[in-house]
Amino acid sequence: MKQKLIAGNWKMNGSLIANAALVHGVQQGLASALGAKRVQVVVCVPAVYLSQVQQLVQGSGIDLGSQDVSAHEQGAFTGEVSAAMLKDFAVRYAIVGHSERRQCHGETDEQVALKAQHALSAGITPIVCVGETLAEREAGKTEDVVKRQLAAVIHTNGHCISEIVVAYEPVWAIGTGQTASPTQAQAVHAVLRSQLKAATEHSDRVRILYGGSMNAANAAELLSQPDIDGGLIGGAALKVADFLTIISAAAR
Repeated sequence: MKQKLIAGNWKMNGSLIANAALVHGVQQGLASALGAKRVQVVVCVPAVYLSQVQQLVQGSGIDLGSQDVSAHEQGAFTGEVSAAMLKDFAVRYAIVGHSERRQCHGETDEQVALKAQHALSAGITPIVCVGETLAEREAGKTEDVVKRQLAAVIHTNGHCISEIVVAYEPVWAIGTGQTASPTQAQAVHAVLRSQLKAATEHSDRVRILYGGSMNAANAAELLSQPDIDGGLIGGAALKVADFLTIISAAAR
């Protein structure tokens, strides 16, 4: 059985004081939580706080993640952060292709694939996000959209594809309070699982996370689905009690 992965995406939230309190609270909860060691826990923090959180999580069993990575190695790309720079801060995971990046920054499937490639080349595991909008779901295009998005990453990364993490995040369920039902989420995860099996003989290594408003109330049911290997958590990752509840659900 694969180790479940719970990754908190802090988005553009945090402060030096709030970060310390949040990480300390999660650390204390993990130390006393039954079965928590069966779950891999990651916090994906704003780039300006990587140094601080690197020190906070040191030796705690919590891994550090970034919310993005550049599609370039170095050069005249103002505001970009390269995979090599992230590696300097012991970053182990990098979110790529989050729907907010695709929508607000116009990231294409090809750019997301390149970002995954640069992360992998630096020894960082990309958390590749895929997902459909409400209009696409209502038009019956969910499967086509997620397969197209993942196919770009598979095409660019070839045999390395078994080293990624995939996160299914229905765009219509992010930050809206809406959530795909466990049945809806499982159906899409099964499609992605099948696509990965066709791409690599090591597809069993790839964890597929659910990333559409997973919270303390719905985590257990979502995580009980056969093809859901964890969660990419937004708002609930900023609340110690909620985040710990999700981790506990993954440990069952």
